[in-house]
Amino acid sequence: MASGAQKLPGHTEAVPGTAATETAAGARRRGKPVALALADYEAAARRHLPRPVFGYIAGAAETNAALDDNRQALRAYGFVPRVLVGVGARTAAATLLGRDYAAPFGIAPMGLSALAAYRGDIVLAAAARAARVPMIMSGSSLIRMEDVIPHNPDAWFQAYLPAEPDRIAALVDRVARAGFGTLVVTVDTVISGNRENITRTGFSTPLRPSPRLALDGLSRPLWTVGTFLRTLARHGMPHFENSYAVRGAPILSASVLRDFGNRDHLCWDHLRLVRDRWRGRLVVKGIMAAADAVTARDLGVDGVILSNHGGRQLDATVSPLRTLPAVVAALGGTIPVMIDSGFRRGTDVLKALALGAAFVFVGRPFLYAAAVGGRPEVERATAILKDEVVRNMGLLGVNALSELGPDRLHRIPAGPQT
Repeated sequence: MASGAQKLPGHTEAVPGTAATETAAGARRRGKPVALALADYEAAARRHLPRPVFGYIAGAAETNAALDDNRQALRAYGFVPRVLVGVGARTAAATLLGRDYAAPFGIAPMGLSALAAYRGDIVLAAAARAARVPMIMSGSSLIRMEDVIPHNPDAWFQAYLPAEPDRIAALVDRVARAGFGTLVVTVDTVISGNRENITRTGFSTPLRPSPRLALDGLSRPLWTVGTFLRTLARHGMPHFENSYAVRGAPILSASVLRDFGNRDHLCWDHLRLVRDRWRGRLVVKGIMAAADAVTARDLGVDGVILSNHGGRQLDATVSPLRTLPAVVAALGGTIPVMIDSGFRRGTDVLKALALGAAFVFVGRPFLYAAAVGGRPEVERATAILKDEVVRNMGLLGVNALSELGPDRLHRIPAGPQT
């Protein structure tokens, strides 16, 4: 069993960590924490992961304009604290889609998590269960959904739909049989974004064997031994296991091509097919416009996630934070409005909640934490973010998240253009 791994009740398989867990644990024993803020995990992951793998996680589309606007939009708001109101009873507890959670944030879906961290999807799912926050498993994952759900029966599953109705039905039925209660359909990937920056790092799907790729792996021996070779030895070559109802391409191949289907044919009728077939909670991710949010609501979805895909799809797409107030107003509280893309601090989470978001999802930092320290560091990352939320609630002068509103924010005028 890897250092730091734990067993969940009713399961004999250890919840995995990574070889880097020893490094993270050693740092803690020496009194030096691996991270004091979520941003610290990115620097640690850059040192731990091979260049193509880190490039895939960190990269965005074209000029990084959409990626950069996610942070710029958050900086456009400042707080207006209230004082001497008594904040000793403050709590970060939140309710979403009928479930109670310990904090108003969750783990966003991230493809290829098991390439960055050993059994990465299981690590994220188990850590989220322990922290009592939601976790969304990615459809671009390398571990079978059926193998992940026992580690977190409340996990959500995110799907990229094919355009063929029979393949949609088969995928939806598989997710239901696996035991997921919430299905998240991502709708902003009908065409793959121009991720040239990721390609420049040597990344492709599948990865193509080459001397450069081998050298990248040798330069990161902890990852090579503790994640990649360990996975090969125990589980065989990873494949895209959940893109559709059947197994997809291997992650490493000189000739196989990944099947992206005919996604450019997708339309609202396909979402209607999903709603008619899926009996659980249905969430649509990738909404940006208020009109689309209303259409999704009218088709019977239970919630929407505003997202620009972390800046990885259409470059120059504005941050979802900029369209959040309009979407909240258009829906009028009929369904919850969630959000992701660029959130890194407790202050970021509170700003989104003050603008009307019901929940915030955070992606890259939690995967970086899994890469450098396995489940213990993901749990620590959730604790860091939750502590920031609770601390900043006190500084802002609120005891409950329901007290947040636009009156707690001040729009900061943009500086002169240079």
